[in-house]
Order: sequence, then C-alpha cells, then structure tokens
Amino acid sequence: MTQTYNPPSDSCISEILQKVRFDADGLVAAIAQSATAPREVLMLAWMDEGALRETLTTGRVCYYSRSRQKLWRKGETSGQVQILVSAMLDCDGDAVLLHVAQQGVACHTGRRSCFYLSVTPDGLVENANPEIAPEKLYPKA
Repeated sequence: MTQTYNPPSDSCISEILQKVRFDADGLVAAIAQSATAPREVLMLAWMDEGALRETLTTGRVCYYSRSRQKLWRKGETSGQVQILVSAMLDCDGDAVLLHVAQQGVACHTGRRSCFYLSVTPDGLVENANPEIAPEKLYPKA
C-alpha cells in the first residue's frame, strides 16, 4: 500500500525551496519514480520554483513545460495523473526525486515509463509496448 503524502507547512516549503539549485533558466530536473514495486523510473521532467511549490503544497505533481513555457499539471490533458507520495532533494540540490502514485501511464507515447528504449550492442531496442494509443491520451479538439 502506498503511503499518504503529508505536506510541509508553507514556511518549511519556503526553506526547502531555498536549498534547491535552480539552473540559469530557473529549472531543476525532476525524476518521477513509481512509489510501488518494482519502483521503476517513470520519467524525467523539469520544475521551476512555482511547480515545485505547488507539488509540495498540493501533493499533485506539477512540472514546468519548456515547450509551452508554463506550468504543466501532470494529467491535465491526458488524465494520467501523478500523486506525490514523497520527495527528495539530491546532495547538490540540483535534482529532485519524486516518488509518485502513477494513475495510468507516464509517457506521452502511451507507455508506463518514458524509458522504454534499451541500449544494446545492436543499437536501441524497445523494451515496452504502448499500453494505450497516444491519440486516446491526447484527442484532437
């Protein structure tokens, strides 16, 4: 069973954010990992201070979309939501690890994980098939 996220106070979140080393663009790498076995890495995305603050405050994972230049609440279009279980900051403060309860798939290709290409002596090999068609995740308006 996945534990429930207990958000820190606003003042504690502010202290946490001061420890994060955002890059020159104001972003930090965020790795989403399944909070349940087998705890696979689901995706890598980016967070700005607002996205990280919202995630830590609400428990619903929010990223920063570099292509759209705005906050991206995981699942707002696809319904494939990530609920925060716990978060960790690495030793240098320049990466965040999010343990999440993934609802549906994490990858826009319809796969559970974005890491579905294995490096082999023969080149890249797909190690997972889509669980859902991308056009079902993102229907045209």
